Amino acid sequence: MYSIRVSGFVYQEEPEEEYIRLRLPKRDKNEMFAIADRLMGGSRINVVCADGKSRLARIPGRMKRRQRVRAGDLIIIKPWDIQDDKADIIFRYRRTQAIVLSRRRLLPEEIDVF
Repeated sequence: MYSIRVSGFVYQEEPEEEYIRLRLPKRDKNEMFAIADRLMGGSRINVVCADGKSRLARIPGRMKRRQRVRAGDLIIIKPWDIQDDKADIIFRYRRTQAIVLSRRRLLPEEIDVF
């Protein structure tokens, strides 16, 4: 809350709500939401996907260097075309971003734990 003093009067100004722009899964490219369940080692994570399946996902090298994926994180994955029980991690949301998606009701009910 901000206070502004103008000729003896104090006006209280409410901070405006910020608009946060977030990346969403591209359904035409077969991407979906998932929750990181267990770290398996060797840049692999067991994830629970929005379609109800459990898959083994790998963290690509370009993502390993930039950010860390932990158990309980909301992520976007892309299942492999050849083996449906494996996937690649495309994007990881921060905690506050996941809460914003949950409040906007953009997460499927199966993985909405935020």
